[in-house]
Amino acid sequence: MHWMSRGLGGGIGRACFSARAVTAERRTAPRAYGIRILARRRGRAAPVATRREPMGITSHDVAKLAGVSQPTVSRALRDDPRVSRATREKVRRAAQALNYVPSEAGRTLSTSATRRVGVIVTDLTNPFYPHVIAPLHDELSSLGYRMMLITERSDEAVAEEKLLDQSMDGVVLATATTDSRLPAQLERRGMPYVFLNRDTGRSDDFASVVDNEGGGRLVARELAALGHRRVAGIFGSANTTTGRERELGFRLALAEAGVGLPESRVVRGAFEYETGYRALPALLDADEPPTAVFCGNDVVAIGVLNAALAAGVRVPEDLTVIGFDDLPMAAWEVFRLTTVRHDLRELSRQAARLLVRRIAKEVDPAGERLVLPTEFVPRATHARAH
Repeated sequence: MHWMSRGLGGGIGRACFSARAVTAERRTAPRAYGIRILARRRGRAAPVATRREPMGITSHDVAKLAGVSQPTVSRALRDDPRVSRATREKVRRAAQALNYVPSEAGRTLSTSATRRVGVIVTDLTNPFYPHVIAPLHDELSSLGYRMMLITERSDEAVAEEKLLDQSMDGVVLATATTDSRLPAQLERRGMPYVFLNRDTGRSDDFASVVDNEGGGRLVARELAALGHRRVAGIFGSANTTTGRERELGFRLALAEAGVGLPESRVVRGAFEYETGYRALPALLDADEPPTAVFCGNDVVAIGVLNAALAAGVRVPEDLTVIGFDDLPMAAWEVFRLTTVRHDLRELSRQAARLLVRRIAKEVDPAGERLVLPTEFVPRATHARAH
């Protein structure tokens, strides 16, 4: 091993020492080791000086002061829940007394862990995602992980090497589709991952999701109770579990109430404003236009509200509009959107905790699907059918 060091008079010297010598030196001097400085003059080396380099405080020093093992120090400073609160506080006090700062590089080398998690989002223009990314970041941070946001137009555009170059410990898939090949690639390479909001619909998924089918049922029952019989649906893409499950729950509950949903009153598309804005005019031009529209999410519903305003259609007097997700903007006075609510922050927190458990191999290999409940939120965009 060779180190380049600056010698006397500003010249560059080459310090040569063996790993065995350093090990021996550390045994006798836990705080410092000697480096023999050799200066090159006219092609030959001559000894010119000896310097003592101070070694920083290590986690072993903190462990000795706190009276615990070195691995316990590492876990305590990461707020690992396996370490008791009292022990974590004792370790923090010892670290503070010694002015100890954990080395991320050293931690990575000693544990083969980077403490970094990648989050893949393919649609940052959708107002839904900022409301789940922020709490995801906060929860991962509290668990001792840094978040790296990876944005591409689709899962297929995410270069495999970005995720599998050993720079991350795990991945959160926030915009996955049912036909994406990325989960299988991650599985083959042994990269832990979880789904957030969407999954593949398989029983062995690791996912934090919403009771989409149950939410769709809530909307259908409310519309049936209000007397609506000409009902339309503007759902998400068929290759998303959120789109399929919300449509399924809606259809099943409508059928139970004796209300049909013909394909002529169904539109499927991206979960974005333009989908709702462009779909409504065609639905209104039908021989029997709908009296109510259930939208795949709040963003689509806001597109419908603006299209209705442009067409001179009154909401809710002429048309009932219902969304899904209850984004903060849904409650704004300008919209006052009737919608389906679930806990956006808990959705993200669940995903973060599940991924960390999967990284630590503390999960059932058969999969784990965490499902948040939904509730109907009545505001100002629904009314009885006329």
